[in-house]
Amino acid sequence: MKLVVGLGNPGRKYQRTRHNVGYAVLAELARKLEISPPKARFHGETVDTELCGEKALLLSPTTFMNLSGTSVREAVDFFKLPLENMLVICDDLNLPLGKLRFRAKGSAGGQKGLRDIIAKLGTEEFARLRIGIGAAPDNWDWADYVLSKFSAEELPAVEQAVAEAADAVLVWAREGIEFCMNTHN
Repeated sequence: MKLVVGLGNPGRKYQRTRHNVGYAVLAELARKLEISPPKARFHGETVDTELCGEKALLLSPTTFMNLSGTSVREAVDFFKLPLENMLVICDDLNLPLGKLRFRAKGSAGGQKGLRDIIAKLGTEEFARLRIGIGAAPDNWDWADYVLSKFSAEELPAVEQAVAEAADAVLVWAREGIEFCMNTHN
C-alpha cells in the first residue's frame, strides 16, 4: 500500500494559497484518476484509490499545516505502513516558482508541516516532493507570504507544476524515489 500526503491548510480562506500546493496536487491527481470524493478520517480528508495497480490512500490533513504529523501518524499506524511507501507533498519557498524536487529523506528545511511529521514519526526517513513557491519578497514576512495567493502572472507556472507533480506521483508509485530524484530534480 502507498500513502500520498498533500500538505495544506483547510478552509476556503486558504484555497489557492502558496502553502496549499500539496492539497492542489492531490486534487489534480484525484481529477486525473477520476476517483470518488474524499472521506473524513485520520484528522484529514482521504481517498482510497490505486496507483499503478497498488492500493493507495491520498491524505490531506485537516489539522492545519503546523500539526500535520497527527494526521500522518494516525494513517501510518492504522495501516502499519512502512515509511518507504509514503510520499509527502509540500510547498518550498527556497525553490524557484514551479520547480519540483524529490528527496528520499532529510530535514524539514523550515517547512513546519514537515517538521511536525518528522517530530510525530520520530524520523526524517520518508520521501517528499517539494514544489517551489518562490522566495518571499524583501518587504514580506515569510509567514504572510506562504499564506498569500498566487498572482495572475504566477498561476500558469503553478498550474503546470501541480500537473507535473500529479504525474510525478504516479512515477514515484511505479518506479520509486531514486528514479524520481534522477529524472525530476
